Amino acid sequence: MNRHPRGLYAITPDLADTARLLSCVEPVLAAGACWLQYRNKHADAGLREQQALELLSLCRRHGVPLLVNDDWRLAARIGADGAHLGEDDGGLPAARRALGPDAWLGASCYDSIELASKAVADGASYVAFGAFFPSPTKPGARRATAPLLSEASALGVPVVAIGGISPDNGRPLVEAGADLLAVISGVFDAPDPRAAVRAFATCFDSPHPGESRE
Repeated sequence: MNRHPRGLYAITPDLADTARLLSCVEPVLAAGACWLQYRNKHADAGLREQQALELLSLCRRHGVPLLVNDDWRLAARIGADGAHLGEDDGGLPAARRALGPDAWLGASCYDSIELASKAVADGASYVAFGAFFPSPTKPGARRATAPLLSEASALGVPVVAIGGISPDNGRPLVEAGADLLAVISGVFDAPDPRAAVRAFATCFDSPHPGESRE
């Protein structure tokens, strides 16, 4: 597994219709999404497991890691590539033990480098900051600023930016230090999700901080 990912981190919309969910996700994977996170805040446990298993199969076909939002137990049960935990989900050390040393384990750190440092100490293998811009998914989310991304690069793990990100505003976040841009509506609500994925790829045309064009 690539331990230095760079690109679009697609997060699924909340859809109860599994067939529709898969039909939405497949073109996004085919167009070049780097990671996929399964997120469904409204489904019951049975539907979430069914959808996660279907998505895992789809991700395997495309060679894309699947992470599960919030529920590391579900991630461990289905053999997903990792999980992402919010501040209130708790259990990073327990999640790391259950998922094993090689799984991706992410933590939402909002606007706090202190939270990020603690998350890495507790077993996180990447940290996520945001929202950087107003987001329809979480309109009241805490706001983060781009310098935080540069500061977080010293933690030695991939850095994710999230929150209202579009192809038009994503490049400065990458230039500031984001390895991955996490997006829901910017991809899945786009008129052409494939084209949206390709547009996000242009945010990564510039070298990462510390890299040079050779």
